Amino acid sequence: MTAAAVPAASPASTGEQSGVRLARSRRNAELSLLLLAMVLVAAYAAMVEAKALDTITSDFWIPAAALGLVFLGLHLVIRWLAPFADPALLPAVALLNGIGVGFLRRYDLAKATPAEREDLAVFAGTGGRQLAWTLAAVVLAAALLAILRDHRSLSRYAYTLGLAGIVLVMIPAVLPSRFSEINGAKLWIKFGGFSIQPGEFAKLALLTFFAYYLVRKREVLSLASRRVLGIDFPRGRDLGPVLVVWLVSLLVLIFEKDLGTSLLYFGMFVVTLYIATERVSWLLIGLILFFGGAYLAYVLGSTVGGPFANFYDRAQIWLDPFAEPYDRGYQLVQGLLTLGTGGLFGAGPGGGQPALLPEVQTDFIFAGIGEEIGLFGLSALLVIYLLIVERGLRAALAVRDSFGKLLAGGLAFTLGLQVFVIVGGISKLIPLTGQTTPFLSAGGSSLMANWLLIALLLRVSDGARRPVTGGGGPAARPAGGPPEQLHGAPTEVIRP
Repeated sequence: MTAAAVPAASPASTGEQSGVRLARSRRNAELSLLLLAMVLVAAYAAMVEAKALDTITSDFWIPAAALGLVFLGLHLVIRWLAPFADPALLPAVALLNGIGVGFLRRYDLAKATPAEREDLAVFAGTGGRQLAWTLAAVVLAAALLAILRDHRSLSRYAYTLGLAGIVLVMIPAVLPSRFSEINGAKLWIKFGGFSIQPGEFAKLALLTFFAYYLVRKREVLSLASRRVLGIDFPRGRDLGPVLVVWLVSLLVLIFEKDLGTSLLYFGMFVVTLYIATERVSWLLIGLILFFGGAYLAYVLGSTVGGPFANFYDRAQIWLDPFAEPYDRGYQLVQGLLTLGTGGLFGAGPGGGQPALLPEVQTDFIFAGIGEEIGLFGLSALLVIYLLIVERGLRAALAVRDSFGKLLAGGLAFTLGLQVFVIVGGISKLIPLTGQTTPFLSAGGSSLMANWLLIALLLRVSDGARRPVTGGGGPAARPAGGPPEQLHGAPTEVIRP
């Protein structure tokens, strides 16, 4: 056969091939961004030592190198198991995680005496434990990507996950305070020298159930009964699920003594409901129910006391922390003063005094970092969080099945809401909560749960960006998932 006899490639097939090549090439972009993130983490570690020790030790780079190896391993797993996943998620999260480890190392230096600082091992203290937790969390995320090859298969276990989520939420509430309470909030399970926060994992299980339930019921929940001021409100009979979740969140507020967890659970259900039905009325109903319940708890706390007393005390501290600046309001006052000391540009990495701020390694890490990098640095961190949320919402818009849209949209919103809750608490926008700042705060529960959240977003974005052919082959129809969600998949080629 002569060269002239070779048939030319059709435009469609050329487009498909170029689309596949373009999608796969994004892994190289992910690798480049990941290397840049680790360079920034190493530079942060060097600046911390230069300011805190007046010298840079020869092993300052070791934590950044260890993190780089861990994240490079996850990058290789993504390249193999999710080659079409969003390339910006891993580098953005790795940068936040690396800065968190670097600041916790700085916190260890602040606690040590001047004679101990130069000899403090890089794998010792809170920073060393956070490195170990990061390894465990990344391995867990990689395992999830290996086990879950299609996000739609989660819908098969939706009711089981929903039940597991409720049990995880309830366990700290029913345990005696000595096994579950830290800093006034009953969010933990403590035994021996080990503690775990089950609510961090419960949010993922409950969100999966919410997504599946609302896919099944969205037509009913979309029905309107009457229009008020141009807004279609649902029928009264359809308010049942919202009232149930509202009641559960109110019980969390009362018995677990934590506004943040209550707001997180109720908020992610209402927003997932809004994504499913596209009715603003659900958002209005959710806001009215939540703020009404919080006000009711506040009033009962001031009159009845009992299980409502803790929330009333927190609300009083929020209203006027300077009324008792050396007693109940001490933590919030110190957080505000720390943020104010940082100013626009901060004291520089290693130049702050994080040891003076209570719980700076967990609840108040955002304030501790803010003292050293200032308002501009904190704004940059918030932009990184915003980027992660935006990429999650983009995956939700691009994925082809309704379950994936609700799951990715809910995951992205949940991460953004958690950041709002903790930053709002330390800046006195809302009462203080027991939530941790994702990827920055010390602790294994939060770190592992949020890396699992990122793994789910990577899996959904891989399905959203994967090219689809019209031939009905494997590329067009991934394995797993309910059949009714597979039959309606479009056949156009989706390019990144």
